[in-house]
Amino acid sequence: MFSKQEAAQLKKEFWTAFGKAFPRKWLLYDTKIKDFSFKFSADNKKAEVSLDIEMKDELFRNAYFEKIQSLEDLLRDEIGDFEMDEHFVLENGKVISRIWLTKTGVSVFNKQTWTHTFEFFVEKMTAFEMFFYEYEDFIKDV
Repeated sequence: MFSKQEAAQLKKEFWTAFGKAFPRKWLLYDTKIKDFSFKFSADNKKAEVSLDIEMKDELFRNAYFEKIQSLEDLLRDEIGDFEMDEHFVLENGKVISRIWLTKTGVSVFNKQTWTHTFEFFVEKMTAFEMFFYEYEDFIKDV
């Protein structure tokens, strides 16, 4: 196992290596929709690419989620199998809506899996972004 300091250093190296390997501007928070963002995450067991809809107003959050849900088959064609949860509970107890893809068997603490993780991130986030750009006007019309 790693000390907290070693783990933090490896995580920093992981994200730095990803940024250097794929130096491009990702959409992420720049969707022009408040509290509607794309995210990368990775830990000791998996990597994820997600769309998090985090509006405090449940009506708005549900409306945006339903827009994505109405495009579910098109999204699946673009990015492959994914999971959706209209009432996803974060570790801090906050309820959001989330659409995400997971790659298991990779770890930020195993440098031998970093390339697989980076390739997953690039493939899936690029497809997610292209989907968003294609249906952006429809999604924003809430």
